[in-house]
Amino acid sequence: MGIYAVKTTASQEQTVADMLADRDNPGIYSVLVPSDVTAYVLVEARDTDDVEFAIERIPHAHTMVEGETSMQEVEHFLTPKPSVSGVNEGDVVEIISGPFKGEKARIKRIDESSDEVTVELHESTVPIPVTVRGDHIRVLDSDER
Repeated sequence: MGIYAVKTTASQEQTVADMLADRDNPGIYSVLVPSDVTAYVLVEARDTDDVEFAIERIPHAHTMVEGETSMQEVEHFLTPKPSVSGVNEGDVVEIISGPFKGEKARIKRIDESSDEVTVELHESTVPIPVTVRGDHIRVLDSDER
């Protein structure tokens, strides 16, 4: 049993994965579509013959990459990254969801454990700290640029 990479058409990774999962392939155990990797699908299977047989009639699945991938090489795809990674204190952001949607703010504090940021709104007359989820903001201007 191993993990094998299948080359696909760009932007068709999910389609190929769905077709691999829907078909009756007893040698295929799981399919992974990493968001960081374009044009590849990772397939856990009994052996290379099972993968080649499974992708034979699937459109957008081109070839199987030679060799086997270890679990250590794909482990980082299985752990979710916090959405506050990549933002820093002092960055100017736009709130894209919630009651303050459309407001611009400056990040004052980042809490990676709860995936939240505390911001101060630009337009408010009194600077009140507001805590929002990390996926509810979009960075407009970073101090790192």
